[in-house]
Amino acid sequence: MPDKTDEPSKLDLRSHDIVADKREGLLRLFPEIRTEGGNLDFERLRLTLGEAVGIGKERYGMNWPGKAECFRTIQAPSLGTLRPCPEESVNFDTTENLIIEGDNLEVLKLLQKAYLGKVKMIYIDPPYNTGNDFIYPDNYTESLHTYLQYTGQADAEGRKFGTNTEADGRFHSKWLNMMYPRLYLARNLLRDDGAIFITIDDTEEANLRKICDELFGEEQFVASISWQKKYAVNNNYKGVASLRDIVLVYAKTSGFVNGLLPRDEESIARYQNPDNDPRGPWKPVDYWNMVAPEERPNLVYVIVNPTTGDEIRPDKKAWKFSKDVHDQHVAEKRIWWGRDGRNSVPALKLFLADVRDGLIPHNWWPHEDAGHTDEAKKELDRLFDGNAPFDTPKPLRLMTRIFQVGAIGPTDIVLDFFSGSGTTAHAALDLNAQDGGSRKFILVQLPETTGRADYPTIADICKERVRRVIRILNDDDTGKLALNAERRPDRGFRVFKLAESNFGPWNGAVSNDAESLSNQIELHVNHIRDGRTADDMLYEILLKSGFTLTTSVESLMLEGKVVHTVASGVLLICLERALNLVLIRAMAEMNPERVVCLDEGFAGNDQLKANAVQIFKTKGVTSFKTV
Repeated sequence: MPDKTDEPSKLDLRSHDIVADKREGLLRLFPEIRTEGGNLDFERLRLTLGEAVGIGKERYGMNWPGKAECFRTIQAPSLGTLRPCPEESVNFDTTENLIIEGDNLEVLKLLQKAYLGKVKMIYIDPPYNTGNDFIYPDNYTESLHTYLQYTGQADAEGRKFGTNTEADGRFHSKWLNMMYPRLYLARNLLRDDGAIFITIDDTEEANLRKICDELFGEEQFVASISWQKKYAVNNNYKGVASLRDIVLVYAKTSGFVNGLLPRDEESIARYQNPDNDPRGPWKPVDYWNMVAPEERPNLVYVIVNPTTGDEIRPDKKAWKFSKDVHDQHVAEKRIWWGRDGRNSVPALKLFLADVRDGLIPHNWWPHEDAGHTDEAKKELDRLFDGNAPFDTPKPLRLMTRIFQVGAIGPTDIVLDFFSGSGTTAHAALDLNAQDGGSRKFILVQLPETTGRADYPTIADICKERVRRVIRILNDDDTGKLALNAERRPDRGFRVFKLAESNFGPWNGAVSNDAESLSNQIELHVNHIRDGRTADDMLYEILLKSGFTLTTSVESLMLEGKVVHTVASGVLLICLERALNLVLIRAMAEMNPERVVCLDEGFAGNDQLKANAVQIFKTKGVTSFKTV
């Protein structure tokens, strides 16, 4: 009987283990809290940290019914997969953009291994909890099963999703239970210099800010931006009408630096050159400070007008600069006394060449700058030939401004896991067309039904919108691409759909009676689900091995068998049902770091499996796993 060392390990089909990550992080920082069994001793942690640990029952924070269940939801691994759908995609083989159809909670779990710390910006427009605009799973602990029932992939009596009305006694709690796990998981995907932008209205703004303070930290709050979503009030409205939504912004860490807004003609026109200064256009800056002289005595001194000889001493307001800095301004000829040199107070020349390349964003975004809801509807209406299939899109100008403030670089990834009609992808494609960038998007949308025959789900609307945007951009570029064929823009997307794992795992929860165990053993032997293709299995193995869904994969024939080589040979995946020693040796000769094969490929041949372990080990393969 082969030794355990002759057995390849099993590929973990679960999503990323977040609890294990947190535990390892604590042990790296505090190795002294490890117990003999490898668990954590929190009493020892408390002693290590001393008074920094709060031990009282009364603490500042936010609580609601179901919060404890949120953590169990976060910690429960997903056994789902994302099945590729090339027939619904555009340029599937070459694009690095993704549109994923599925429950975003499960999808965020599945993305943890491959996309951890890779996303520059997240934008979401979640349900505002107005009572009738979104759907909730009834049972958060069975999210995947609930989703499969909802989409008809599993038997169920009716759908397990429904609206959350104000008549429900847990109206706010249900919304918080929906948002908290998703924001928790989303934060993990952000880069250290990344940020999340969330649009929301008055209904849940206060609650959203509190949970973001908890998950991101109060110190990572960036802004609460008022976006003027409407330009007029309905005269039939009773009460105080709201003309704005909130764009809440939090950074992952202090490493986030917001971008600047492009200068418009009006802002540039403020810089002139009345004295033909060779340093270029400039504008005058007030020399006064806003504090009284007695508050800042170091900013009180006499300034002499070189033309008139007048001495100016502050009486009601201090100067803005110290005497040393003023003397430096004089030496650099940066003081302006007017065209005739006889102004009563000086001004500082601020040169356009010395200011940051853009305007500092502020927290009031009028509709003239960031668009409005009526504009957004008309944009969608034009795309869909006068028949917009979605009622609440966001305007492109709003998304463009968010991209600018989020400092989205030309090759960065943006994630939107409440993608709706796909405005985020539209904005990314448009910006790439304008500046030649290759920003990448990942959209996630639940296939919520619309009642329409042409676009049965919101996910269908999203995909069709992005297809139409790509066609328009390609038509606009006709002739241009031929001149620059070596650098074609990425105008495509890969569609994936959430489903149960391609591989049926052993279920330890089944009954111990003979019939149930017999059925379980049979399923475990033939553990590949009916109807699943090699590509289905390939992408599940990729994702659960920590590779992105757009990683380069080449398929080649090796000893008459198909072998997939991933990321230039770092990982080899062989999904053949009949392996042999010649193939194993040929794979080992390729010197991969990791190898994954189907367990079924060994057909119960323990000797072949043991030989494979030793051959791969001899060739320096660090990980050989079966699934």
